[in-house]
Amino acid sequence: MAAPLSLPPDPQFVLRGGLSAVHALHFCEGAQGQGPPLLLSGSLSGLVYIWSLQTRRTVATLDGHGGHCVIWLQTLPQGPQLLSQGRDLRLCLWDLAEGRNAVVDSLGLESVGFCKGSILASSPQHWMLAVPGKGDDEIQILEMPSKTSVCTLKPEADAKPGMPMCLKLWQAGSGSRPLLLAGYEDGSVALWDVSERKVCSRVACHTEPVMGLDFDSQKARGVSGSAEKALAVWRLDEQQALQVCRTHELTNPGVSDVKIRPDRKILATAGWDHCVRVFHWRTMKPLAVLTFHASAVHCLAFAADGLLAAGSKDHHISVWSLYPRS
Repeated sequence: MAAPLSLPPDPQFVLRGGLSAVHALHFCEGAQGQGPPLLLSGSLSGLVYIWSLQTRRTVATLDGHGGHCVIWLQTLPQGPQLLSQGRDLRLCLWDLAEGRNAVVDSLGLESVGFCKGSILASSPQHWMLAVPGKGDDEIQILEMPSKTSVCTLKPEADAKPGMPMCLKLWQAGSGSRPLLLAGYEDGSVALWDVSERKVCSRVACHTEPVMGLDFDSQKARGVSGSAEKALAVWRLDEQQALQVCRTHELTNPGVSDVKIRPDRKILATAGWDHCVRVFHWRTMKPLAVLTFHASAVHCLAFAADGLLAAGSKDHHISVWSLYPRS
C-alpha cells in the first residue's frame, strides 16, 4: 500500500498560458502514439488549448464554442479526433490529424446545464454517446457518428431525481449490454440498462446534487462527490443493485470532480477549498493534500503513465507526479 506523503509535494510543473478559468481536462497520446502525451484543456472563455508536456506551452488553440464555457473533452478511439462540449449547446468533433484543428462535424444539444457527456466505443468507427436530454430529467443516447437516436432515458413516474449532473457509460464485458451510471440533482446515483431503457437500481448517496462520479468496473465499485463534506463509496452487486458501502468525511465541503487513476490504485478529488485530495482507492486512506491553487479546483485528469492534472478557477493547470505506476 502507498504510504501518505510526509510533506505535501510541489507540482511537477504548472501551465499558465490560459487566460480564463479551466473547466475541462483530458490527456491524449502524442502524434502517432509516440512521445509524451498531450494535455487538452477547456476554458470558461470557450477555447480549447492543446499543451505539449515537453515544452509546457500550447501547440494549438481551438475556437469552436463562440465564447461559451467548454465543460467536457474526450478523444475518440479511432485516432486523432476530439469531442468538445460547450455551454453553447454544441458538441464539436475536431480533426487533429497532422496538425489540423478543424471542426468536421457538430451536434446540437438540448440542455444548457453542466452535465458532461460520456462515450462508449463499440468499434474503432462507432461509439455510443450519452448527453443530457430535452426534458430536465432526461438523458439522450445516440449512436455516433451517425447521430442516430438510440433512446431517451426518462426516470419512472414516481421518481423525482431532478436533472442529470454526471454520466458514465460502461460495459461489464465486451459482449454485454451497455450500462449507464447517472448522478442526479437530488443526490442519487442510478444504474440504467440502456437496451431495456430502465433503471436497474437507484441509491441515495448525497443530500446535495452529485457533482462528479467515477466507476471501477473491475471491482464493481464507484465513488461520488457533491457540495457536502463527504465522498460516497458505493458498489454494484451481482443482481445489479447499488449499495452505499461507506462515506468518507472531508475537511471542507464541495467536490467538483472525482477521478480514479487508470491502474485503480489511487483516487483524486477536486475541491472547492482549492485543494486536490488523494486517497488509496481500495481503503480510502488519505494519502496527500495538494495545495497549490488560489481558487476552486474544477477538474482533474489522469494520464496513462499516472500523471495527474488539475485545472482551477485561478486559470492555472498544475501537473503532479504521485506514486508512479509500477
